[in-house]
Amino acid sequence: MSIDRESLVGRHAVVLTEPDAESPLTVGNGEFAFTADVTGLQTFPAFHAASMPLGTQSQWGWHTMPNPRGFVLEDTMTGYGRARYPDRHRMTFGGPVAPEFEAGTWLHGNPQRLDLGRIGLDLGENVEITDLVGVHQRLDLWSGLLHSAFTLDGVPYEVETVCHPGRDLLAVRVTGGAAVTIAFPYACAAWNVAADWDGPERHVTGHVVGASRCDFTRVLDGDRHHVALAWQGPARLTPIAEHRYRLEGATEFVVAFGLDPAGPGLPGFAEVRAAAARHWARFWTDGGAVSFEGSSDPRAPELERRVILSQYLTAVNCAGSLPPQETGLVCNSWSGKFHLEMHWWHAAHFPLWGRPELLERSLPWYRSILPAARATAAGQGYRGARWPKQVGPEGRESPSTIGPFLIWQQPHPIYFAELLYRVRPEALHDYRDLVFETAEFMASFPVEQDGRHVLGPPLIPAQESYAEIRTTVRNPTFELAYWWWGLETAQRWRERLGLARDPEWERVRDGLAAPCVRDGVYAAVAVEPYTLRTDHPSMTGALGLVPATPLINPETMRATLDDVLETWDLPSTWGWDYPMLAMCAARLGEPGKAVDALLMDTPKNAHLVSGHNRQWPGILPLYLPGNGGLLAAVALMAAGWDGGPGRCAPGFPEGWNVQVEGVRAMP
Repeated sequence: MSIDRESLVGRHAVVLTEPDAESPLTVGNGEFAFTADVTGLQTFPAFHAASMPLGTQSQWGWHTMPNPRGFVLEDTMTGYGRARYPDRHRMTFGGPVAPEFEAGTWLHGNPQRLDLGRIGLDLGENVEITDLVGVHQRLDLWSGLLHSAFTLDGVPYEVETVCHPGRDLLAVRVTGGAAVTIAFPYACAAWNVAADWDGPERHVTGHVVGASRCDFTRVLDGDRHHVALAWQGPARLTPIAEHRYRLEGATEFVVAFGLDPAGPGLPGFAEVRAAAARHWARFWTDGGAVSFEGSSDPRAPELERRVILSQYLTAVNCAGSLPPQETGLVCNSWSGKFHLEMHWWHAAHFPLWGRPELLERSLPWYRSILPAARATAAGQGYRGARWPKQVGPEGRESPSTIGPFLIWQQPHPIYFAELLYRVRPEALHDYRDLVFETAEFMASFPVEQDGRHVLGPPLIPAQESYAEIRTTVRNPTFELAYWWWGLETAQRWRERLGLARDPEWERVRDGLAAPCVRDGVYAAVAVEPYTLRTDHPSMTGALGLVPATPLINPETMRATLDDVLETWDLPSTWGWDYPMLAMCAARLGEPGKAVDALLMDTPKNAHLVSGHNRQWPGILPLYLPGNGGLLAAVALMAAGWDGGPGRCAPGFPEGWNVQVEGVRAMP
């Protein structure tokens, strides 16, 4: 019996009956997103500012502050043996910056992602969100429509908000007679703030008003973009302050954002709503689906809710032409930059859930920065391409005492390419350059010591707790297994293309050091202190995210998993750690532990009403790697993996009724 997709999705529509500071709701398309409060617009931003800021963001909307001193990455470099790394940076969170870190601070914060503008209702002075009564807001996941209703002073209001599926365009219908305000901020280089509302003299907003449309030109230093506002009916647009406008009398309007001016003939509300409805119905119909209806485990409805909402949230925030930032297009983290080690957690699930095109959108960006990645590798004495960690669209590494020393993002492009090849064999030709350039660096990075190939220093593993000993860290367990798998997979790509296996890649793969085992469990690293029991229990990723390799003994990993579950400081873990533990447990034939890990009751594994994975309220309020990781783990648990048991839902224990459609097995 097939899954009733519309019923499955419909029972997890998000409904709010009161304001929730942590759960504003977002409409978007992967390239552009708009996050609204319970009015359906951004009417009460202060209510959300300390919990989950409201934002209007895009993949193209970036800004660079003036650089009068001409800082360049070389100004932040420190020598580590034969290589130099950009590590002269310290997080200040707005405090004073020491002279030696001024270059690193500027380069770390630039470019920054823009908040493109704030659109809200004008409900009168001194009105607070708590004054609204009869609040009812519903995000219809099947159609992508956000419907908001409330009453103020006896007047009922309704707002319908929807994003065009293929354009950076928002469409709104308002009933109740409220005027609408639109305001534009300056940029902000702070690590978790996207808008500066206190510097009106630092930017310019030009406007040309017609009968039913206004075209704005936004100039922020050397950056320029455009906004078009079009309305229906006898409305009037009035400037009310610098960078701030009031639209009166409009019941429907659209707002289009872009680097170039919007052309004539913008679509109306009805057209956008219909396009969005078609798009989201196809999304849910054509992609994979998993239903837990009929399961006896009382946790099944909550896991199903998380799965459905995570599909929506990652499609909106993690499926664009750039790798996503950890907070997607909702609000900024790390100045809006993306972290390539997190890209797997954001987006590897897309091919597994029958949506490979949503991962492929971002892969041309890797090719665009190949020259920079090659230059980084060559400058450190390596071959191939070394992918950065924290980076903006231009591909430059951000100075940091941690990021430049991470290596676990390196095999990710090979993993992405392999996932796509399994869906679309012609991907073999499309991504061979990324696979081979990645493997070249991986083969040149290890150092030969005592007859083995060693991953080490300077190096910081995925478990960043070892940052202070980056000059001595060697052979982290997870990275060793991932290195072996990445090199072997690249060799298989050569064979599929009719090429001989590369002898140097083979020599390095065969010579990789074995992971360190202490007291019968895998240590995190092969030097003292061996295992710190905080942060990511990354050893478990060596058989979970990474498929089986000769470097990992399943029974030793079983003991390692049990040790982590019994002794780890779980409140210090992060949102993707629980899917990582679940994948490890599933591959070890421990489905009960897999489900327990996915639904572990610990602070950073909470999923809000909106579906977002909460991390640090007010600091890192949402964490999309947790949502994407959940989907990867559920795919493995529901559809299996290469060499697995070969039955439906091998990662779920008795008591779970699991229906699976269109979900692919993991490698």
